[in-house]
Amino acid sequence: MALGSGDPGIKQTVPLPQGKTTLIPVNERQGNAVIYEKVLGGSVGKPPEITISLSKQRVCLLLGGELAIDSPIASGRKEGWTPKGSFTVLEKDLNHQSNRYGDLVDAEGRVVRKNVTYGASGGSFRGAPMKYFLRLTWEGIGMHAGNLPGYPASHGCIRLPKEVAEKLFKIVTTGTPVLVTD
Repeated sequence: MALGSGDPGIKQTVPLPQGKTTLIPVNERQGNAVIYEKVLGGSVGKPPEITISLSKQRVCLLLGGELAIDSPIASGRKEGWTPKGSFTVLEKDLNHQSNRYGDLVDAEGRVVRKNVTYGASGGSFRGAPMKYFLRLTWEGIGMHAGNLPGYPASHGCIRLPKEVAEKLFKIVTTGTPVLVTD
């Protein structure tokens, strides 16, 4: 798979599509997500593939080899937390909740402590929401909608802008190839 982008910092190996684009503002540091509407509109029957660059903090969706989406991401905040390699989408879960990370809540559901690991004491554990979850490993790594502060910030998952996560969730199927590179 090749990584293509309108971002001059990414080696362009897939030509940029012509036609209407939709820009989704993400953050000042990473810029916009770009949706190539003509490619998405003609996507029926074209095999999807996803390429993720950890060093560039970008994801690209290719449909039949054509660039359809180019977007910023937020990956694991420490080296190695987001694994590199070839994966496939193992599972799709619209309203996934983490079983490892979340908040402690009291009996009324009020947050007692934020951003804890499962097993912490002081309340009931409520897993972090991971809307539009696309599972890459059975150890809990996947792609989902989340906060993008402009740098690696997750526990290992690949966070996407909500609009991008929603589009990927609709388009990809289980078995879709995903390449995660430096």
